[in-house]
Amino acid sequence: MVKLGPILKFLGCQDDTWGVSALVVTDLSDAPPLLKVSGQPDPQAIKLRDLGHTSSSVWRFDFAVIQNATAQNVQYLLNGIPNEFQVPPKGGRPSIAYASCNGFSDPKLMKQVDEQNALWTRMCRLHDAVDKIRGRQFGPWNLLLMGGDQIYSDTIWQTIPELTTWCELPMKLRLEQPFTEKMRTQVERFFETLYLARWRQPEIGKIMARVPTVMMWDDHDIIDGWGSYPWEQHSCPVYQGIFAIARDYFKLFQLQAAQALPPATLPGQNAFNKAFRLGSMGLLVLDMRSERQPLKPPVDQSADHTPDQVLSEQSWNAVYKWMDSQRGMTHLLVMSSIPVVHPSFGLLEKMLGFLPGQQELEDDLRDHWTSAPHLQERLRLVHRLLRLSADKNCRVTLLSGDVHVAAVGAVESDRNDVPPNARVVNQLTSSGIVHPAPPAMARFFLEQACTNVETIDRGITARMYEFPATTRRLIGARNFLTLEPDTQDRLWANWWVEGESDPTTKVIHPVQTSAVRVEPSSDTTIALMAPVR
Repeated sequence: MVKLGPILKFLGCQDDTWGVSALVVTDLSDAPPLLKVSGQPDPQAIKLRDLGHTSSSVWRFDFAVIQNATAQNVQYLLNGIPNEFQVPPKGGRPSIAYASCNGFSDPKLMKQVDEQNALWTRMCRLHDAVDKIRGRQFGPWNLLLMGGDQIYSDTIWQTIPELTTWCELPMKLRLEQPFTEKMRTQVERFFETLYLARWRQPEIGKIMARVPTVMMWDDHDIIDGWGSYPWEQHSCPVYQGIFAIARDYFKLFQLQAAQALPPATLPGQNAFNKAFRLGSMGLLVLDMRSERQPLKPPVDQSADHTPDQVLSEQSWNAVYKWMDSQRGMTHLLVMSSIPVVHPSFGLLEKMLGFLPGQQELEDDLRDHWTSAPHLQERLRLVHRLLRLSADKNCRVTLLSGDVHVAAVGAVESDRNDVPPNARVVNQLTSSGIVHPAPPAMARFFLEQACTNVETIDRGITARMYEFPATTRRLIGARNFLTLEPDTQDRLWANWWVEGESDPTTKVIHPVQTSAVRVEPSSDTTIALMAPVR
């Protein structure tokens, strides 16, 4: 019996070969599943692990498809049940769907939505061309990027008795308590059950069986706010024990790996940062949780503090080495689970003190690039992205989730050391596909904060832009994003919003190589895509 899957995963594209793996979970007593791919030798079932808590076996199949001059649909059978996915043409840029926040941080939030997986259903209908917008077909999509919070572990404190008891202890005792074997067993069972329950829901499973995924975790895949707690909490045995198990199951289910690192993981680092080339497009996926840690006080009071970090120096060096090695890349997509451009916490914390229900939003903001401990690391990232754009005539676009709203922003430079063709880095935020938006009052103050222009450095600013035909800079409803390339090297970004029939669209233009100065704002013009009639 197939308990979960197939879950397709993108392995990368090399020598015009599109690599894919499929994860399948069966009952522990079952024979290995059978996968047949049209036009391919039968791939072998690789057992990744047996899961004793749910009496399951986890399998993976690896296969590759030679790209043709045109897009091709690839049919496959899992235990005789048919399915298919689409591979883009040789050298072509893929059509992409992006989603984040696939769950609820509090069970009470379920009451706010009529149908939990309504947007997954819509994504699948668009992918299958069941829904057309004024005669125009969107999709099918070649990749599904999942930008964090693929599961929500927030109920871990209430559903595991050992952790509930631990939470009731005074803080000092909590920090000293060991992570017991009983805790370990309960946490392992929790994550096994959570992945199986969340991903085998038919609306989610259907699209993940038809579009190869690229996933990167965020805090709710571990515990809410992971990496932003005080050092004493972050480093205590119970927190570290939970993190180690969450990491293990993230690697198994989201990366489809057991011992070896998955394909596309960048060398020279200990985290899961990875990168892909997709024709003239690049995709860089930042692991912003594996190495995240808060300020560490020195043992010797005369010594310097160990600073906060999101990525380690090793990881940044691996990322920059990959960026510097690229040739012929005209557009780089950077997955940063938390937005690089978003209202700063320094401004918002003054507003949120008297707002009801602000705690969840405040926790998220302390995680952000715009919180004070992370500003220097963000500055380094911004400068490198602007330099990459200038040196390689490459447009850079940031893709983010986490904040439970849709938003569009930009980093803009007016410095003399940045040439006119590379003065804008776009930021597209889409969140969440399942999690509802923050309360209306919080969104109101966020909207006010979005009108402020942030100075990142001398001559470099970050700002939020209004969506088309509105005065709003945030969309406070559930949503997902799709990215459609065209023949003019443009990228059409479409936000699909619950309750709205037409997408909200932004066009991202390629870097202009002429010496004519382009005003920073010209690249951030937003327009509604004209429907095909």
